[in-house]
Amino acid sequence: MPKPPLTILLAQPRGFCAGVERAIEIVEKSLQKFGAPVYVRHEIVHNKHVLDDLRAKGAVFVKELDEVPEGAPVIFSAHGVPKRVPAEAARRNMIYVDATCPLVSKVHREAELHHRNGCHIVLIGHAGHPEVVGTMGQLPEGAVTLVESTEDVAKLSFAADVKLSYVTQTTLSVDDTADIVAALQKRFPEIAAPKKEDICYATTNRQLAVKDIAPRADAVIVVGSRNSSNSNRLVEVARAYGAKHALLADKAQDIDWDTLGDIRTLGLTAGASAPEVLVQGVIDAARARFDVTVQTAIVAEENIQFKIPRVLAT
Repeated sequence: MPKPPLTILLAQPRGFCAGVERAIEIVEKSLQKFGAPVYVRHEIVHNKHVLDDLRAKGAVFVKELDEVPEGAPVIFSAHGVPKRVPAEAARRNMIYVDATCPLVSKVHREAELHHRNGCHIVLIGHAGHPEVVGTMGQLPEGAVTLVESTEDVAKLSFAADVKLSYVTQTTLSVDDTADIVAALQKRFPEIAAPKKEDICYATTNRQLAVKDIAPRADAVIVVGSRNSSNSNRLVEVARAYGAKHALLADKAQDIDWDTLGDIRTLGLTAGASAPEVLVQGVIDAARARFDVTVQTAIVAEENIQFKIPRVLAT
């Protein structure tokens, strides 16, 4: 019996960004330099496949530094950490390597600069996300106010003489963030904006690619883990831009194809922390059920690379 036809619109760019590639390389080179085990504070990136692969190579993921044995090397995740973490590592004379994405570090420096200039910082982000915890932890307690929505903006209250500036988490929805920024600027016309967009190029490009394929697809599958902010935003964008079905899947085995109904066109992408092997696994799973034609939908080219810390470069 012939298989039904299925056209896969394969988003480009998709998957690993430069910050994730750098973070993984930092763990692998640390294992080479120091030997196993190497400890990593929190998940280096939010992807189960990547974490399992690094565990198999000798990485041990911990919640806090007090779980790291004396003298063992420790790596800080790509999402960034509060200032107290490297300070504690230095106090304990620990060998530590900071894998914070340079684009997250940019937001940290920006927040510090505005704080030095006398501003109170409004941070647009998701409460409890490691990147938000790290950004708020760059400044003294009370120096940053977190907002997650336009409703939160409406509740803000500052004295008339308070200077304000805002920064954002790097992995947010571009459209939702624009709405929140507009609400902030309407309420506080003098609020200072970042010199350059805080939402990172990879988040923006992957959302642009989904905006391109979603209106043409019966369903969109985003390969990524549940705790990946940028992957969840891709699902939301797919739904907002016309996909009848949009779902997040860690791997091909997680997909219930029957729930997608009688599809003829499938949009496929991956969050910035999901490896390409998982995308190809979804294509292979689709080929088992359908007569598949793959069309790559290119909206941007990426060639950014970030250097690893000098301590690992030799």
